[in-house]
Amino acid sequence: MTTSSVRRRARVAVGVLAVDAAAFAGLLTLNFALPRAMPGDPVDALFAAGSPDLVADERLRAALAAYYGLDRPPVEQFGHYLAGLVTGDWGVSIRDGVPVTGLLAERLPWTALLVGTALLLGGLVGVLLGAVAGWRRGSRLDTAFVVVAAAVRAVPVFVTGSALIAVFAVWLGWFPLSGTSTRFADPGPIGHLSDIAAHLALPAFTLGLPFAAAQFLLMRAAMVGELGSDHLLAGRAAGLPWRVLRRRYAARTALPPVIAAWGVALGTAVTATVLVETVFRYAGVGLLMSEAINYRDYPVLQGCFVLLTVGVLVTGRLADLVHRCLDPRVRR
Repeated sequence: MTTSSVRRRARVAVGVLAVDAAAFAGLLTLNFALPRAMPGDPVDALFAAGSPDLVADERLRAALAAYYGLDRPPVEQFGHYLAGLVTGDWGVSIRDGVPVTGLLAERLPWTALLVGTALLLGGLVGVLLGAVAGWRRGSRLDTAFVVVAAAVRAVPVFVTGSALIAVFAVWLGWFPLSGTSTRFADPGPIGHLSDIAAHLALPAFTLGLPFAAAQFLLMRAAMVGELGSDHLLAGRAAGLPWRVLRRRYAARTALPPVIAAWGVALGTAVTATVLVETVFRYAGVGLLMSEAINYRDYPVLQGCFVLLTVGVLVTGRLADLVHRCLDPRVRR
């Protein structure tokens, strides 16, 4: 590797890091500003009539605002927020009165399990079906798959989740209605894993279905673009069977952009996860964020946003690196 090549790669790496740092700084600023742009504040939510945590004493209300720093100027609050991110002190939940880091550590594994299962299984199914449909472009199977995929992408996840609950949880009784596991049950290690899988099935299917449809359409388009490529024609002229050409050459060449889209899909999955966890009452970060919005719980909202922002940025960058490793054209 020449010196100019090393310098060029170093400049590219520095530019990428600078872009990521600027994006992260902007997202941190929005993370602080957006919760405070909502009507009311945490004390107003506690003070609202009909709230289960009604605070009717004005002196107590003022003390709460002072304790959580809500009476300070916005600039001072922003400085305290940034200092807390650096030191690891993400504040205390106004609703629950416990550290935000403890809440996130409790909820994050469930969200990671849900998102990981949905994206992994949905991506595998979408890629396999997309490769088959793309190779058989114009067939009845291809047309049926495309129609179903387009219909799936048009249906919101909360509609799909509600329908699955009505059919498979209420009517048939095959799966639990909500939650991550059955409380106060001790079925043993195997039974506990089966119970978690039963609670995970419907939310993961709801979240993974639109992702599978998106991966299917992307893989199909990539496979169709490979059908007339020179290396396939050369392979066919050399006597290679179509099965080998489809699996070893066409699918492998079409796969890199699909893998890159895996990381991009995580950004969409973040929004969908909030809706899915709310519909199924799945105790993850999405449900925690939904509950924090109702209570204007600024520390919890900020902690959830930071955690999800870091996850999206890191995953997107890893997907870009994988894409570069798999596709020499991108490296050049």
